[in-house]
Amino acid sequence: MIQKNKKRLVVFIDGSNLYFKLKSLEIRHLSHFNYRGLAKWLARGRDIIDIGYYIGVVRAKPSDEKGQKLRRAQRDLFNFLNSKAQKITIHRGYLMKNDGVYHEKGVDVKIAVDLLVGAYENLYDDAVIISSDTDLIPVMEKVKKLGKTIEYIGFGHEPSLALQTFATISRLLIKDELEPFIYQEQS
Repeated sequence: MIQKNKKRLVVFIDGSNLYFKLKSLEIRHLSHFNYRGLAKWLARGRDIIDIGYYIGVVRAKPSDEKGQKLRRAQRDLFNFLNSKAQKITIHRGYLMKNDGVYHEKGVDVKIAVDLLVGAYENLYDDAVIISSDTDLIPVMEKVKKLGKTIEYIGFGHEPSLALQTFATISRLLIKDELEPFIYQEQS
C-alpha cells in the first residue's frame, strides 16, 4: 500500500552490469541474490513502485553445450526474479555475437525509455539506477530537469565517476553492505 506523503521510488537494475560487479567482489550464487532486499534497503523508507531488472537474453543452438548451460542458469535467475519473494519485473534485451564476442543490445535503450516515460507520466518521484553505463547520462540529465531525483548506485571498487557527476545523489556500495543479500546455502 502506498502512503500519501512518501516518495515513490522506481529501481532500475542493469542486470549484466550488476552481475559482473558482484562477481568481481567474489559474490556467488547470483541467481539467488536477494535483489528485492537490496532494493528495499536502498529505498530508505520510500515506497517502491517497481523494480525492473534489465538483461540481454541468452540464446543458444541445441548443439551449443556452453550456451545451453548459460540459458539454464538464466532461466533459473528469471524464475527466481518472478518468485513471490522477489516480484521483480524482467525487461529483456538480446545478446548479439560479433567476432566471437557477445554484446548486449537493447538493454540501455529500455532503461532510458522507462526512465523518461516514468518521469513524463509522473509515475515516480525518485529513480535508483544500479548501473555504471555512461550511455544513461543524457537521460539522467533530462529526468532531473523534469524534477525527478536520480540516485546512482555504484560500487566502491569500480565506481563510475561520470554517473556520480550527473546523478542527483550517489552511493558507492562495499562488499560488507551486500552481505545480508547474499544467498546462504542450507547445510
